[in-house]
Amino acid sequence: MAGDLTLHGVTKPVILDVEGLTNQVKDQRGNVKTGAAVTTKINRSDFGLTWNRAVETGGVAVSDEVGIIIDLELVKKAPAASSTSGGSPK
Repeated sequence: MAGDLTLHGVTKPVILDVEGLTNQVKDQRGNVKTGAAVTTKINRSDFGLTWNRAVETGGVAVSDEVGIIIDLELVKKAPAASSTSGGSPK
């Protein structure tokens, strides 16, 4: 899936990998649910996030490459039940 990601006031296009779209399940209220996992990697400096600090053992504290993992639950709400009183109109 393609989209735009905005971080620190900078918008860049990203490609999101969608995996594991689960089978639909109906809950006790009639809502239909499904889930998926979405992942991507970005270069944080592309978004203007450049702060870093050298560590004693060599290298830096924060990598330029950042992994993003999103676990989704999608819910399609059941139609609202109509509430009729059953009385006749006056």
